[in-house]
Amino acid sequence: MFSTITGLVLAFQEAGGGEGGGEEESSTFLVTPDVGLMLWTILAFTAALFVLRKYAFPPIVEALDKRQRAIEESIDTAASTKAEADELLAEYRERLKEARVQAEEIVSRARTAGQATEKEAAAAGQAKREELLEQARKDIQAETARAIGEIRSEVANLTVAATEKVTRKTLTAEDQKRLVEEALSELDFTALSGGRNN
Repeated sequence: MFSTITGLVLAFQEAGGGEGGGEEESSTFLVTPDVGLMLWTILAFTAALFVLRKYAFPPIVEALDKRQRAIEESIDTAASTKAEADELLAEYRERLKEARVQAEEIVSRARTAGQATEKEAAAAGQAKREELLEQARKDIQAETARAIGEIRSEVANLTVAATEKVTRKTLTAEDQKRLVEEALSELDFTALSGGRNN
């Protein structure tokens, strides 16, 4: 850079030196600087560069380094946060899958328990029905036996009364017993009992 600036200055000097005299040289001083001014300019630039390099650039570089570190930390944090989020998402999906499996198991168990309860209720209902039918049969048999007893008693009384009317005499106890047994043997009470059962 220094050589480029020096080359430009020399080119301007040669161009200015070939054209004019002393008066023009003082009037074009601003356009064609001399070597002394050039050296002072370079010296001032170098001093300013040294001061900037010593005092201004380190804080700027440090601030840029801090900014770069902060950005890198933000990127690292974002990456770790994304990794954690992915891990949590995977864990959530796994738990959701387990919850679905458990829900299906609960529904299956409830369905099985419902079917078992339904079978138990049906069996209990059937047993109660059989019990009621058996009780009804016993009641019918008892009522039939009572009715047959009443009918026998009534037939015996009617037989004795009819016999007395026909023979016009009073029968002895032995004759009454014999007539009742004959009359009862002629009646078919088993058919009557069987018809009631059916």
